[in-house]
Amino acid sequence: MSFFKLKNWKQTALNSDIELYGSSELQSYVENPHLNAPQNKVLLLIGGVHGDEPEGVVLAEHCLEWLKGQNLQNWLLIPCLNVDGYKNNKRTNSQGVDLNRNFPSKNWVHSPNQDRYYSGSSPGSEKETQAVIDLINAFQPRLIIHCHSWKPCIVLSGPEDMKEAQYLSESSGYEVVPDIGYPTPGSLSSYGWIDQKIPIICTEEQEHSDLSQTWPRFASGLKKVFQDNSDTDF
Repeated sequence: MSFFKLKNWKQTALNSDIELYGSSELQSYVENPHLNAPQNKVLLLIGGVHGDEPEGVVLAEHCLEWLKGQNLQNWLLIPCLNVDGYKNNKRTNSQGVDLNRNFPSKNWVHSPNQDRYYSGSSPGSEKETQAVIDLINAFQPRLIIHCHSWKPCIVLSGPEDMKEAQYLSESSGYEVVPDIGYPTPGSLSSYGWIDQKIPIICTEEQEHSDLSQTWPRFASGLKKVFQDNSDTDF
């Protein structure tokens, strides 16, 4: 049961705290960016990218509670990235930006209309996005999982044979698909996989579903993912 908690790891534009948890051996690297962090070993899980998708936050929080009782290595977890949006049940952050269109990917495009998909004034303009970018730059994670809700599926941006996607599919009963069904320029998947070759898995729960069933549906798959990552000799 060895983990760390940084309650005020990063702040949003409204100075709300973004919390970060992780296995204890990684704490010094997070707190001291000048240190050479271990590369291509860490599993990063992110909840609450979109503030109106509570299923993703609930899944991240329950996964965290399970992790606290284990002795696993090489993991980092953000329970809720879009803290201000989550407080107000809004997809976007406090600046009206869709964080999953704000990553500085090569395919980022400026969205002139400030609607639910507004990509921000420039790539990586938002503090929440910058926080994730900092972790990616420091650790070059082996795998990133971010938790959403819309229609049930497991979106894999990475090698087709990734066992982690299959674990989550078998656990949830949801199909593994290569994309969400429409273009997502500036998304974490575009930035992580297309630009940096970091595999990205997006869990999509049924929106407005029974939150009490979210963790039971994904639990066995996520446990296998984290256990395998900790046990693998990279």
